[in-house]
Amino acid sequence: MNRKQLFASLCLALCLGAQASERLPLKISVGDWPPYLSASLKHNGVVAHLISDLFADEGYRVSFQFLPWPRAYAAAAAGKFDATAVWMHKGEREADFLFSAPLLDEQFVFFHLKSLPFGWRTFDDLTGMTLGGGLEYSYGPDFDAFLKQDKVKMERVSSDVQNFEKLLRERVVLYPQEMQVGYAALRHHFSEADRAKITHHPKPLLTNLSYLMLPKSLEASPALLERFNRRLQSYRDNGRYQRYFDDLQQGKYELDQPENGAIR
Repeated sequence: MNRKQLFASLCLALCLGAQASERLPLKISVGDWPPYLSASLKHNGVVAHLISDLFADEGYRVSFQFLPWPRAYAAAAAGKFDATAVWMHKGEREADFLFSAPLLDEQFVFFHLKSLPFGWRTFDDLTGMTLGGGLEYSYGPDFDAFLKQDKVKMERVSSDVQNFEKLLRERVVLYPQEMQVGYAALRHHFSEADRAKITHHPKPLLTNLSYLMLPKSLEASPALLERFNRRLQSYRDNGRYQRYFDDLQQGKYELDQPENGAIR
């Protein structure tokens, strides 16, 4: 590289650095939810990457803080973070937050042992079964209402790993979880022999949308939400949104070290 090329490269680097430093900082609380959100993934996972890029194009620099899900919610509601991600819509959450446009499409299924002949059409078909579940976790209003009828028992623990271990030991019969999340936990924490014992029922328990939530306690939230939604729509319109999830399917967010299998 000659002097002119070196000088041009230095100027470019300084310019990019100055642009980055001029971006307004945003702090977002998140929970560990691989393969969508995890400190053990490139870019902190595909959803974190998408959020970072969306805000970067609006002139912001995002930093993520990984917390247990209840703390991520409470701290953001108190205005200690500019936003929190990603969450299902529940009516009671509207008291604390503004919801973005849908950010993530999810499909929840029932994981079970291949040795268990399992089929279901309605929730009543599950009557008498013991299910695994996540702490502080909603499976959508319909299934949450069914759980309150006490026709099934749900044993809630703090991680995917614990739930799949209980499934393998036949301490629970079913484990409802988002399909990509469930298989990510199996890939990173279980042997090939154990993975081969587990499958999922093809009928979705829940097809769900998840959102970025911005605290109503912060004055800047409405304007920030408007900019985020506008940029998200442009990503969807020009095809960029889908490319993030194509990269996820191709394993481009994977690192060599294992993920922490925690639950939203």
